[in-house]
Amino acid sequence: MADTRPQPFDPGDDLRVRLTLLNAALATKVVHVRCYTRDALCAAGPGSEAVKAAFGRNAREAQGHALRLAERIQQLGGRPDFHVGGLMSRGDTHDEEGRTLVELLRENLAAERAAIETYRDLLPYFAERDPDTQRLLEELLTEEESHARALQALLEP
Repeated sequence: MADTRPQPFDPGDDLRVRLTLLNAALATKVVHVRCYTRDALCAAGPGSEAVKAAFGRNAREAQGHALRLAERIQQLGGRPDFHVGGLMSRGDTHDEEGRTLVELLRENLAAERAAIETYRDLLPYFAERDPDTQRLLEELLTEEESHARALQALLEP
């Protein structure tokens, strides 16, 4: 007969969960760097200079976010996961050329909103377990919200 008694709390399990969640956030940021860089290079047409500049800024900031997340993973004793195979399957499927500026802006705004929701979802978990990571996620969330507002402003007439 299986032992059905409650097992003692294993702090290692919690650390593994935190590292998994942070690596998932890292993967999202690495994909954002790629998408923003690609879109900054392929944006064309009237008004494209402002959009290219915004995408370039966001690519650099996403790279900074990725670095901060990777550093936090290392501080926790984990190993940041940069394997491309798993990253490219995370929704980065818009490599077709010829998309309009509005399409690029909408796609990137949707990605920013997804990142915002991810950070909002993670915050309660880390608030109870890891205040340092909570602060990091709050800072990244604030920056993502700023990116979303800037992209939204570019979409408005």
